[in-house]
Amino acid sequence: MDLIIKQTEKEFFFQTENLTREAFWNLFKPGCDEHLVLHNIRKSENYTEDLDLVAFFNQQIIGHIISTKAKVIDSMNLEHEILCVGPISVLPEFQNKGIGSKLIEYSISLARKLEFVGMILFGNPDYYHRFGFINAKEFEITTKDFQNFEPFMALQLKENGLERVKGKFYEDTAYMIDQSELIEFEKKFPEKEKKKTETQFLS
Repeated sequence: MDLIIKQTEKEFFFQTENLTREAFWNLFKPGCDEHLVLHNIRKSENYTEDLDLVAFFNQQIIGHIISTKAKVIDSMNLEHEILCVGPISVLPEFQNKGIGSKLIEYSISLARKLEFVGMILFGNPDYYHRFGFINAKEFEITTKDFQNFEPFMALQLKENGLERVKGKFYEDTAYMIDQSELIEFEKKFPEKEKKKTETQFLS
């Protein structure tokens, strides 16, 4: 499949939010809130437009990935800049065709060129290990609540890039959803039925 991956232009912001909604709807929970996360990321001071990327196929946007500046705060209260990855979305009819993988690989390559030291995400270890992500505890990085678990993963983007980046990870507040805001935001989109489904993952 011949994909064109490039930076998301503002005219495609709403389209990618709707794509994200379609990709995540009823996936991990009834309904979706990842599209609001994406919307709020773009209003944040941590928004990194170079890493807001879309995948085109036959002049149609079929996938999207974004990474946002985040921080790790160490025991001396020093802040270290890092990236937080996601949401990553592929239209349901194009899933399981390797599009998500190509978006992730492209994003990693670009983040290296931009000289970021590392990336962190929350996701399926069986999927993300293939890109080099490992449990963040291997770098002595925990969540802001001092937690470590397999889906909390980090990737070192340069040799010894995370050697001094140890401590608690803080993502942008855009990832914290206000339910009343979500209800209002949902009014911009077509109605969809909320129901629980089995967990799936992009490939």
